[in-house]
Amino acid sequence: MNGLPLLFSLASRNLWRNHRRTLVILFAIILGVWAMIVMAAFMRGISDKMFHDGIQNLTSHIQIHESKYLDDPVINNSISVDSTFKEVIDNNPQIVKWTTRIRVPAVVASEQDTAGLTLVGINPETEAEMSFLKSSIIEGRYLTGVEDKGVIIGKKLAEKLETRVGKRIVLMSQDKANQVADRGFRIVGLFDAETDAMEKSVLFLSIDTAKSLLKVDEEISEIAIEISDINNADQIVKQLKKSFPELDIKPWYEIEPLLKMITDLYNSVGIIWHLIVFLAMGFGIINTLLMAVFERTHEFGLFQALGLKPAFILIQVWLEAIMLLVAGLLVGNLVSWLTVLATGDGIDMAKFAEGMQMAGMGNVIPFLIVSEDLIVANLVVIILGLLTGLYPAWRASRLVPADAITRV
Repeated sequence: MNGLPLLFSLASRNLWRNHRRTLVILFAIILGVWAMIVMAAFMRGISDKMFHDGIQNLTSHIQIHESKYLDDPVINNSISVDSTFKEVIDNNPQIVKWTTRIRVPAVVASEQDTAGLTLVGINPETEAEMSFLKSSIIEGRYLTGVEDKGVIIGKKLAEKLETRVGKRIVLMSQDKANQVADRGFRIVGLFDAETDAMEKSVLFLSIDTAKSLLKVDEEISEIAIEISDINNADQIVKQLKKSFPELDIKPWYEIEPLLKMITDLYNSVGIIWHLIVFLAMGFGIINTLLMAVFERTHEFGLFQALGLKPAFILIQVWLEAIMLLVAGLLVGNLVSWLTVLATGDGIDMAKFAEGMQMAGMGNVIPFLIVSEDLIVANLVVIILGLLTGLYPAWRASRLVPADAITRV
């Protein structure tokens, strides 16, 4: 391959013999690379945000309940956390956080209105690390401990009830004896969640206060668990079921199947998008290089007549395609990185707020670039160059010198 430097020189010069055509195909490659990387970052951002918000909205990675609780979420279908249970949880190295909750249907009433919702009794210390609540307080304060007598409600619920921090509300539910349990509480905080549905449907109070209201001792409705690697959820669920076969233990995707379906859908859309860009770029490159080959038929015939082997012509045309792709990759990656960098914390989709709320997301969608997406996008373009550049190069190498020289 002593003639390889010469072929590089010929390929680079030939690229700029027709500046307009070269710039058009280079722009197409840059646009394709940019589209694949930025769209992948956007899709990844949507998927990651939906997953994070879903987990933070009281779902967690794994949940444990009494066997009948999910079908009938009343206080009678509760479980107790004894020392054996705590030992099993605390000795599992893959479980990094866990908390207990009381979670039952309730009705809340203010001076102006009433609303049905879910009463959630929490341990403020452990809940702060497991869900969105503490970081989303916009007015008032967070609960100070397990015996705090105040309640926290959503901003939208406060608007519906026409109440505010410092005002009293009446909370009603069904206690363990199947009697109506009602008590007055003072609102100590308002939270602002990613979705209006969460703000309207959940009320938080301390777990000991909830137990007192519902007349239970140590019973709880739910244990929420966070693990170090989400991919090991099935394995940990199996381990826990061996220790506690009588309990209902589920991973996040069984608790929120819609969340699983949507995140999988966005991953599939990303693959389809890559395929569309791949085909569009492929046809464009093949068409452009074939035009270049036809325009230079006389030249290729003359080269062969002078003794240049067909293999060298194939390599020369192939190099032209590869050089275009390398230049397009470098610029495309740079432009993609600058685009994502320019978005900062994400894109504000407030104009589509209603649709975003229906999808369970907030208004700001972040862009998220991961190494896997970068590698896939660049590999797609490299493979594309090797495949699409090969056919025009092969056509050029198969020209018959006598016919090529005499062709006008």
